[in-house]
Amino acid sequence: MVDVTSQQYTEQDIKVLKGIEHVRLRPGMYIGDTEFKGYHHLFNEVIDNAIDEALAGYCTEIVVTLHADDVLSVSDNGRGIPVGIHPEEGISTLTVVMTMLNAGGKFGGGAYKVSGGLHGVGVSCVNALSEYLIAEVHLNGQVHRQRYERGLVVTDVAVVGTTNRTGTTVTFKPDAEIFGASMHFHAETIVGRLRELAYLNKGVTIIFHNELTGQQETFHFAGGIISFVEKLNALKDPLHKPLYVTRAREDCEVELALQYNDGYQETVFSYANNIHTVDGGTHVSGFRTALTRVLNAYARKNGLLKEKDPNFTGDDVREGLTLVISVKVPQPQFDAQTKGRLRNIELDGIVNSIAGEALTDFLEEHPAVARKIIEKALTASRARAAARKAVEIARASALETSSGLPGKLADCHSKDADECELFLVEGDSAGGSAKKARNSRFQAVLPLRGVVLNVERARLDRILSNSEIADMIRAIGVGIISGGGSGESDGENGGSDTFNLEKRRYSRIIIMTDADVDGAHIRTLLLTLFFRYMQPLVEGGYIYIAQPPLFGVRHGKEIRYAMNEQELEAILADMPKRGVQVMRYKGLGEMDADELAETAMDPKTRRLVRVELEDAVQADEIFTVLMGDAVAPRRRFIEDYAKEVTYLDI
Repeated sequence: MVDVTSQQYTEQDIKVLKGIEHVRLRPGMYIGDTEFKGYHHLFNEVIDNAIDEALAGYCTEIVVTLHADDVLSVSDNGRGIPVGIHPEEGISTLTVVMTMLNAGGKFGGGAYKVSGGLHGVGVSCVNALSEYLIAEVHLNGQVHRQRYERGLVVTDVAVVGTTNRTGTTVTFKPDAEIFGASMHFHAETIVGRLRELAYLNKGVTIIFHNELTGQQETFHFAGGIISFVEKLNALKDPLHKPLYVTRAREDCEVELALQYNDGYQETVFSYANNIHTVDGGTHVSGFRTALTRVLNAYARKNGLLKEKDPNFTGDDVREGLTLVISVKVPQPQFDAQTKGRLRNIELDGIVNSIAGEALTDFLEEHPAVARKIIEKALTASRARAAARKAVEIARASALETSSGLPGKLADCHSKDADECELFLVEGDSAGGSAKKARNSRFQAVLPLRGVVLNVERARLDRILSNSEIADMIRAIGVGIISGGGSGESDGENGGSDTFNLEKRRYSRIIIMTDADVDGAHIRTLLLTLFFRYMQPLVEGGYIYIAQPPLFGVRHGKEIRYAMNEQELEAILADMPKRGVQVMRYKGLGEMDADELAETAMDPKTRRLVRVELEDAVQADEIFTVLMGDAVAPRRRFIEDYAKEVTYLDI
């Protein structure tokens, strides 16, 4: 029992953290986390400031350089941060911007009509969370420089040279005390964001230098987001040329490009003031409502929907749609500093109105294209009706059995979902080994036969009729999000009508495929399934990847395991030259139960990786954007994915 008399609560217990002290103590409040995502959020904050200069019409070129020792610099040819004495603070304005929270040029509306950051904590947060940061400003013919360490001023603002241009360069090194020594910038992630920004700002040239590899890339897209949509559909069969719309209303600018293809999934990239709103928001919901309304009205008016036919749902009209939507808002409201979702209520109506007018004109002017789109929606509607029947049949079939669980499932004895694990394994042979290796009290095993259906290339009715996927749905117990994705409402339907996370039967769903390329292929297909139809499982941290070895190296009674050929070479170099036996496991079925348990199933010794949402998104995007049905590219990209995280090349 706690001795309450010794737990005094006095004025001395109240701590006041000022400015950067709070940022360093609670970095997650400002950048989301201190892992991979938060680390790269520092880069996003700095590059967004440069892009804001472009939005204001003063910047045409941005250069990003990745230096040795994980140092990154961002240089623009904008106006340059003011360096004169701030009228209220009495110190250089550059110092104010770099060291004080809630200080910036985006509050009053004079310097920036539109910008991505309005909190005034962006670059000062980067400064606070960096081992050091150097700000260099080209202004009024002089080069001004100031250095900071962990957010604190180290040198005064000094003139260090002359210049014939204007602009700002920010060079910084993230602090290992905050992020850990193992965290590093990922060049592909940086390149992906720069390419994205070049699409969104067609008048800007963005250059990336990687001094570690000598890589240099230049991004400049004259077509802007039209080129973006065409790239996204490059490996698909588009039904028409992209529809491009750009209009301003109530101080807001709306720019969108869309194109239907012969696929079955919706692909949406949404932005607000160049910030990637990965969770959508009011601009996306406004567009979706307009799309559903306009297509229903057109189909009724032209007799393509009969009186007895029900209206299209949002899922019906978005099948095969590729959309890039970008809005510019004077005062954007995001759900957090990480800016994942736009919340400006007025944008819903503005985008709804603009998109509705443009779509109506487009359909009237292109009746042949309109018929193709309506026919695609009709097919999707009928397939969705068939899928609903399939769900009802599956439910009825489950009620007729003693447990409603698939016959191939070797379930565990425990009924406590918080301790139970489900292993998804590749084939009956691997299933046999896993069943022998498991702890039957809390570990269940479900063998999957052959290559899992690619849900990216199939409609919902076919997906639900696939026995392997149906078995997984029944075993996991949560159902599916029938509309795919996260189930965000479009004003017509909520999307998530069968999914219930509380009904999950396991706390860890572990993908345990072979360690070769084919195993990586199946793993990516499973991640795509979970991302598209059970995304809350990924978001909640319930999906894992077991990492069984590809090689076993035996010397006498000692056995060591290697995940790949590089690890194998390192192990062999550390062992005697004679008496060494190398075993290559072509599949998990070739491993005996003890080996499989030790390397992949025993909680004390296994290698297990939790799947983050970004990993699942990446796996999904590999198939959506790059794969199609081409075998060679699939094997090449899946092999890269098996080695390390490989990001979308858009």
